[in-house]
Amino acid sequence: MTTRRTFLKNAGGGLTLATVSPSMVLASAAEKPRAAGDDLFKLALAGYTFLHFKLDQTLEMMRKVDVHYLCIKDFHLPIKSTADEIAAFHEKLKQSGVTGYGVGPIYMKTQQAVDDAFDYAKRVGVKLIIGVPNTELLPYVEKKVKEYDMRYAIHNHGPDIELYPSAKSVYDAVKDLDPRMGLCFDMGHDKRYGDDPIADLEKYGKRIFDMHLKNVTAPTKEGKTCELSRGVIDIPAYVAMLRKVKYDGHCALEYEKDMKDPLAGIAESVGYFRGVCEATKPGKRKS
Repeated sequence: MTTRRTFLKNAGGGLTLATVSPSMVLASAAEKPRAAGDDLFKLALAGYTFLHFKLDQTLEMMRKVDVHYLCIKDFHLPIKSTADEIAAFHEKLKQSGVTGYGVGPIYMKTQQAVDDAFDYAKRVGVKLIIGVPNTELLPYVEKKVKEYDMRYAIHNHGPDIELYPSAKSVYDAVKDLDPRMGLCFDMGHDKRYGDDPIADLEKYGKRIFDMHLKNVTAPTKEGKTCELSRGVIDIPAYVAMLRKVKYDGHCALEYEKDMKDPLAGIAESVGYFRGVCEATKPGKRKS
């Protein structure tokens, strides 16, 4: 049995940072074998949740809620990071049993910004970019997707931003492009836009590569992010749809309430999501 103590002991051995590539670190943090009946999707945390926290503080909160996947934001690992800085970053994640699985969201208004983002993702050692490119850049993004063999997931931002406000707007922009171009589906912003995130998950599921897991207080622009258990989105129905479409990506909790003191809300949301998944697991006997 691997305990946290033995994991940390084993993780600290041997290789120096200078000899560890991002791919080596990510491979060493491979997830445990999945048990029969386990869900295909993986609970994660979106880096933006920790906007006001340094990496050490972020990892401490992740340990407390026992979540092991992080989508990397550039305020924790800057785009211009050196190879040594990237290796040190991955080693720090490894010490907490965390894997960085993607980067972003990254806004891209120029071809140079696109180039920088793809180079960054390659050096970090991930195969997923969460991006928000200007629409005129989409043909160039497609070219880079083919060149780097990466998935590129465009984030929908709801009624606050005209660029990609809905899941449909993203899908319509990428549906005729390379199949590695898809969505980072923000279910909360989808609801705030007035759409149905459960129906949209079913409709666009094959092009959803990542998602921001959140609930909101109202299906309008005025709706605010809240704990998963307290909003207007039916989370059990959403989990059922995740299973129906066989979603196998990450469900990255993006908690934007109480962002300077988020741990209680993160813990409640993580516990609720796990409880829903366990209570509704196919084949589970009802009392």
